[in-house]
Amino acid sequence: MTPDDLTKISGLAHSFTVSKLLLSAVELGVFTALAQTVEGSAETEELRAATGLHARAATDFFDALVALGLLEKTEGRYRNSPLAQGYLVRGENFRGGFLDGANYVLYPAWGRLTEALRTGKPQAEGDFEAMLDDPRARQTFLAMQDALSAPLVPQLLDALDLTGYATLTDVGGARGNLAGLVLQARPHLTARVFDRPQNAEPCAEHAKALGVEGRLEFTGGDFFADPLPPADVVVIGHVLADFSVDERKTLVGKAYEAVAPGGALLVYDPMPGDEPHLPALVSSLHMLVMTPAGAGYHPGDCEQWMRVAGFTDVTRHPLLLGNTLLVARKPA
Repeated sequence: MTPDDLTKISGLAHSFTVSKLLLSAVELGVFTALAQTVEGSAETEELRAATGLHARAATDFFDALVALGLLEKTEGRYRNSPLAQGYLVRGENFRGGFLDGANYVLYPAWGRLTEALRTGKPQAEGDFEAMLDDPRARQTFLAMQDALSAPLVPQLLDALDLTGYATLTDVGGARGNLAGLVLQARPHLTARVFDRPQNAEPCAEHAKALGVEGRLEFTGGDFFADPLPPADVVVIGHVLADFSVDERKTLVGKAYEAVAPGGALLVYDPMPGDEPHLPALVSSLHMLVMTPAGAGYHPGDCEQWMRVAGFTDVTRHPLLLGNTLLVARKPA
């Protein structure tokens, strides 16, 4: 074994420590605390007191964040790096919603990955419906969904010209973040989110915050028991991967019934292809530890489900964060 080989293996083995440094820093409010200081910087003791750390751990922890490029240190004072200041300070510009979910849900579940690989059973604690009924847990979940959907909106808008369409349904759209951002960019559209009834009030609040109230509505229901709300364009994002193959086929078929003639279906998910792509594969394994039957799937399989349902002219579009978008047309 060469020194480079040893360094690579050691780095891979300890990658979880880097992840937890970031997740704990967000949980402890390190970046927010620094942003709230008068000068935007603090000495070790000042920052330790603001974040409630024990004296034994503080300096090593803060210096580790410096080594990661999340903090900067000058003459004994810490301040946020531009990256942390721009995205990890809680408030209007906070983009760390996914990190809370990763910290409280994914990190513990991935700690039991070996068990999931051996048994095929999810390792996440708690029940999905119970989580939705808990306002605090639901808020964390919805913020996580917002963080996953928002970066994809510009690419979705590039993939399909919405000029000739009037209505959009987002199936599993949580509190309507993706739909709301699309409405901001396309003022001629109206949209409807179809999701569990517990998300109705959060959706109304979020629509108002985004300035699209009156154009964004909500329908509560069950994907499999209820019809999907009809629209010119139906979006199913980060949904099919939660379910079994038969359930995916059922949802694509129901989407065909919901899409107006001449309309389109947009499906995006982690879709591992012919070549190993780590972000897509990791996202697929998220489904293993989080759901009873979910997994990523090959885009060619989804294309086949779409064509069997009656869609035509299916196109593929790579997206951020290991996702792939498929756009399918319903004949006029």
